[in-house]
Amino acid sequence: MKKYILFDNDGVLIETEMWYFEASKRALKEFFDLELTFERYMEIMAKGQRAWVIAEEIGISEDEIVKAREKRDEYYQEHIKTKEIAIEGVLDTLKELSKNYRMGIVTTSRRVDFELAHSGRGITEFMDFVLCVEDYPRAKPHPDPYLKGMELFGATKEECIIVEDSKRGLSSAVNASIECVIVHNEFTRTHDFSDASYKINKFSELQELLNSIA
Repeated sequence: MKKYILFDNDGVLIETEMWYFEASKRALKEFFDLELTFERYMEIMAKGQRAWVIAEEIGISEDEIVKAREKRDEYYQEHIKTKEIAIEGVLDTLKELSKNYRMGIVTTSRRVDFELAHSGRGITEFMDFVLCVEDYPRAKPHPDPYLKGMELFGATKEECIIVEDSKRGLSSAVNASIECVIVHNEFTRTHDFSDASYKINKFSELQELLNSIA
C-alpha cells in the first residue's frame, strides 16, 4: 500500500522548465554565440547533462562557463518572478492527498531558486521536506535523490511512489526501484516514458490513480 509520495518540482508542481531553457539559451548565445535548440536541449536533459555541454564540446573553459552560468541564473530568477508558473489543480489535489499520504519534494533545483519560485504559493505547506540539489551526492538520473527521500520518510520502496515529468527523473526513479507516475507535460512530451509504472494527463488525475492502485 502506498503511504508516501515523492514529487519532482519543475514541470510537476510548477511550470518552470521552459523558462530554465530560455535562460540557458539566452546566456549561451550572449556569451559564446552558440544556438541551443529545443531538440538538443531535450537530448541533454534526458541524459542528466548540463546545457553547457555544447560549450564544453568546442573547448570553452570552465571559468568562462561559470560566468555565463551566473548570468543564466539571473535570467532564470527574473522569469520566476515575472512569468505565470502555477499549474492548475495542484493545490486542490495536494490538499486532498494530504489526508491520506505523507509527501515530500525531490528536485534538482538550487534551493535559492526553489524558495523564490515557491514564495507565497502554499505548496510546501503540504510537504514533510524539500530536497534540493545541494542535499544529495549525485543528481538525477542517479537514484540518490529519491533514495534520500525514502530514507527521510523511513519508508520501504513498496510504500513510496514518485511523480515525475521527465526522462531524467523517471530514470532516477527506476534506478531507485521505486514506482513512478509520469504526468504529461508538453515541454517533455518527446521523452521516452516506456519505463513508467503509470501515466496521467494532468496533475489533478493523481488522486484517482492512487485510489485505483491502493
